Amino acid sequence: MTVTDITAAFLPLTDSAILVAARECGFAEEEGIALSLLRETSWANVRDRMAIGQFEAAHLLAPMPIAFALGLTPLSLDLVVPMAMGLGGNAVTVSAALHAQMQEAHPFEPSSPADAGKALAAIVQRRRAQGLDNLQFAVVHPHSGHNFELCYWLAASGVTPDVDIDIVVVPPPFMPDALSSGQINGFCVGEPWNSVAVEAGSGMIATTKSAIWKSSPEKVLGVRADWASGNREALGALVRAVYKAAQWCGEQENHVALSEILARDAYVGQPASLILRALDGTVAPSSGSGDPRFFVPFDGAATFPWQSHALWFYSQMVRWGQIDHTAENAERAKRCYRPDLYRAALDALPAPIPSANAKVEGALTTAQPMGATQGALMLGPDGFFDARTFDPDKLEAYLAEQKIV
Repeated sequence: MTVTDITAAFLPLTDSAILVAARECGFAEEEGIALSLLRETSWANVRDRMAIGQFEAAHLLAPMPIAFALGLTPLSLDLVVPMAMGLGGNAVTVSAALHAQMQEAHPFEPSSPADAGKALAAIVQRRRAQGLDNLQFAVVHPHSGHNFELCYWLAASGVTPDVDIDIVVVPPPFMPDALSSGQINGFCVGEPWNSVAVEAGSGMIATTKSAIWKSSPEKVLGVRADWASGNREALGALVRAVYKAAQWCGEQENHVALSEILARDAYVGQPASLILRALDGTVAPSSGSGDPRFFVPFDGAATFPWQSHALWFYSQMVRWGQIDHTAENAERAKRCYRPDLYRAALDALPAPIPSANAKVEGALTTAQPMGATQGALMLGPDGFFDARTFDPDKLEAYLAEQKIV
């Protein structure tokens, strides 16, 4: 078997599990891939190092390839997304003091973004009446699901991002310290950094990504387009390795072992007990038994690169003034997500693969069967907390009806 060397970057986050497991559990080796993993601190570093050719692939923010395609990055690069790397995994955490104020204004549970949003809106209004400075919330990058889901939640709750609340960028590992030092009042980040803040006593979880938008996209496998086009067999092998790793990560009996692997300093470098919270869905225990779909590595076509996900992220880029909408821009955003590469790589496996490239997002209130190339495939629930839907075939209408605040 020919062995192909591939270097991939990642950030110390629980949802890097799929890439880490591909290496540590032998799935990459089985596919003839010698996979080297580089831990980075910030998404800006990953973006720029990938652009100058220092690695072939990365555990990547799902909107970042779109930002490259639209020319929104400092350095130019063509990226393709041959697969996704799971659903969910983020939370919105606020300082203990702000959490107490919110609970007094309007009691809420993390499982109810609507109630949490009402509570935050009440505090924002009170601070405005008192002439106080804006609250400051952090996200991991402007072109991130974190930024877009936070802004979506705030706007739907009557809070205008960057008007009523200031939004700044902080690398994920620095967020708990930024919160405890008082530099920020809240943040949206992936695990385990919410749990780190909660464990330290400086933060409390207000709500979660899986409550704001159930079964929502988060990270993708981003691959340099020039490398992908010249190394199709290696690309297929990489996708198969990561797919098998995702399946392994999704099995509950492997969660303890996975948390112990991720706890190593080379990867996340936090206690396995904190990492396990995302894997078992107990990140926000105040909501009762937690949410078993807080982070979904495999089930529900969690690794499929839906072009409707790409177009939803594009719609939020337009909504928040990052890019002007044109038909050409929408097409560029959609084209960098490549279901064809996913299908080609997995054709030889007994893998149920969606037969469509896109779907109406937010339409499934319960799990439903969907057409697949083979076997059975269940999708959903995937609802937005405000009961809205996104039909990628009606992009113009969606852009027009969104409340531009």
